[in-house]
Amino acid sequence: MALNRDFVGRTYSSNVPYEVSRVKIREFAAAIGDHNPIYRDKEAARAAGHPDVVAPPTFPIAFSLQSGGEALVDPDLGLNFAMVVHGEQRFEYHRPIYAGDELVTSSTITDIRSAGRNELLTVRSDITTVAGEPVCVSYNTIVERGGAA
Repeated sequence: MALNRDFVGRTYSSNVPYEVSRVKIREFAAAIGDHNPIYRDKEAARAAGHPDVVAPPTFPIAFSLQSGGEALVDPDLGLNFAMVVHGEQRFEYHRPIYAGDELVTSSTITDIRSAGRNELLTVRSDITTVAGEPVCVSYNTIVERGGAA
């Protein structure tokens, strides 16, 4: 079944800020197997010119889809999570994410299209500080695999 194209253009915003902590950054770095000390040690991060521990570049995946998640679980969209795989992810940074940041996300469904038997859904998430400073933009494409004909 095709995804509901009426969802293209819908925007969803996070209800509460995501508080970036040193612990979450350290846990994420461990999960991806990156042992760079700027992700774990405040003094190493400062020596590298950062004000605090810095998050790995892919860190926003941990929270960026929370605001768009409301759309993804809407039954009217027609997304079958049992058939979903991750298609593509990319980030455009305005500045690094640091421990202590409080971030909000606004996610927009920018595209839904068919590719063979599959449906591709793309979400753009604009991530800013609570004060409105742009931090990064995340682009996430998920694939709903089609069934056999």
